[in-house]
Amino acid sequence: MFQYFKPSKRLGAALLSFLLGGFVLNFIMQAASLNMDFGSVFAWISQYCWLYISGSLFFFFILLVFAAVIPNMYSGALIAFLVCSILALANYKKLGTTGEPLFPWDLMQIKNAKEMSKITKGMISPIAVVAVIVLITALIYLICKLPKIKVQLPLRLTLVVVSVMMIAGFIQMVGGQHVLATSMKYQSIPWNQKVNYSQNGFVYAFTGNLNQNLMDKPDGYSEEAIAEIAQKYSGLPDTPSGKAPAEQPNIMYLMDEAFFDPTRMPTYTFSQDPLQFIHRVQNTTPSGFMLSPEFGGNTANIEFEALTGLSMYFLKDGSIPYQQRIVKMPSLPSIVSILKEKGYEAKALHPFDDTFYNRNRVYPILGFDQFTSEKDMQNADRFTPNGYISDMFAVQEAVSELKKADKPTFLHLVTMQNHFPFTKGLNGENTITVGGVKQEYKDELETYVHDTKLTDDALAYLSKEIKNIKRPTIVVFWGDHLPALSEGIYTQAGWNDNPRLKHETKLLYMANFDIGKQSVGTLSPAFIGPTVFQLSGQNMPPYYRLLEKVKSEIPGLNKQVLIGSSGVISGLNPEQQELVNDYRMVEYDLLEGKQYSVNLLFNS
Repeated sequence: MFQYFKPSKRLGAALLSFLLGGFVLNFIMQAASLNMDFGSVFAWISQYCWLYISGSLFFFFILLVFAAVIPNMYSGALIAFLVCSILALANYKKLGTTGEPLFPWDLMQIKNAKEMSKITKGMISPIAVVAVIVLITALIYLICKLPKIKVQLPLRLTLVVVSVMMIAGFIQMVGGQHVLATSMKYQSIPWNQKVNYSQNGFVYAFTGNLNQNLMDKPDGYSEEAIAEIAQKYSGLPDTPSGKAPAEQPNIMYLMDEAFFDPTRMPTYTFSQDPLQFIHRVQNTTPSGFMLSPEFGGNTANIEFEALTGLSMYFLKDGSIPYQQRIVKMPSLPSIVSILKEKGYEAKALHPFDDTFYNRNRVYPILGFDQFTSEKDMQNADRFTPNGYISDMFAVQEAVSELKKADKPTFLHLVTMQNHFPFTKGLNGENTITVGGVKQEYKDELETYVHDTKLTDDALAYLSKEIKNIKRPTIVVFWGDHLPALSEGIYTQAGWNDNPRLKHETKLLYMANFDIGKQSVGTLSPAFIGPTVFQLSGQNMPPYYRLLEKVKSEIPGLNKQVLIGSSGVISGLNPEQQELVNDYRMVEYDLLEGKQYSVNLLFNS
């Protein structure tokens, strides 16, 4: 029997090579988290040597389990090495584009690999593509040339069991913040994930995030505490600022992908104003800026705030509620459910894959009755075959839905036209010349500016068409986040050191009835709902009165910048802190707690 477990010299050499591969792989992973600065990697290893050694052993067991499962041991290990290297590349590119590292929940997008390849086209340089091809070729060559090691089934099973136990034990040690992990200087830093990855290393930070809650339990959380909050805000006056129309109005959300006003950037000049319509009407209707919780990506998080009134400010760094929490819930109160109780029909429209960010599963949880996605738009207009569905077509679809509705309708539209990559010609020939921009960025910036002009045209069409809808209709338009343009474009404009500017997008309210023309200032997306209710003269549930009270004190609630009623503030005064504490308590209750708020704060 023991002959099945007798190791050979070839097996010993293979195990040694896997161990070396684990150390190399961990080095690559950490280099990706430190902008490929090898000097910083060596400095990190010298300071956190035990994190590096234990993390490398983790990768050793990853390589070993693949080697034991696949008949040719070297083939399995090399495949695992390649997969992990691709994760390192993804981590490096995501950090460079959005400023955030790769999280476990990002891997859920693998099911959308086809769509992701389209979205990320242009993000990876030709040199990187060639390097990957060379690496894959080299791995295939090695697989063919390295000796074939025959390992009997009992030994293979033993290697698999031992490896899986070690991997599971490591995950448990990190996730539970075991004393062994802390003795090696591991310190979970979920509130700053970039530091988390650079300090703890990719393997510790990524593993620590596997079971990460969206937010920690606030001190004093209880049913009594929620009831006290409900009583406090139920007593606030519910006085809409607008005059209620004769019948319940349609409400349309238009969240436009990666849209902001490029003419706000100094240094650059434009051959014509790309936003002629927006700039013409912004002083004749309520308008201002939306303070996005994100930059360059994570559209679902802005959507989450706008639909639920819950704030990303309270959630741990890198959180994506759609993927981590909401998809597992039976229901969650939102503007959708609030309006449905008022007799509304709720429809969502998104001209892209319906499974992206789990929208096909999340939308019903929020209360939507209907979801129209790209697969339902067989004859959709695109400027080129490889382009996204145009904003104009998406707006036309939305108008069609509103015109044929026989009851008040809430319609939520999320567009795709302006999504990365900003490839010249993707949305037709560029029509605006940008001056003052460095030649290396000229095509990219002119392409983006051209795209914003197309959005402006679509918005002008929408403004005209809502006047032809019989039912009173109010539209809220905003950009979800600034685009992931090359950093040099923002650097030249002097924006990189100004978090407010890098998170402000255009916000515009339009209606076919009188909603006034006052400026709304700069708002977080969580406060869009209460503002719509006010402008349309509708009564608000206590939860919205809480949001309205927070908005009056801190209209811009963002981890990068706080905006008070008179501008940027450096901190919160006692009254503001109490408001924020109440807000946090309710948010925890709805997302992680017992949902006592549902019956206490959501009845008008």
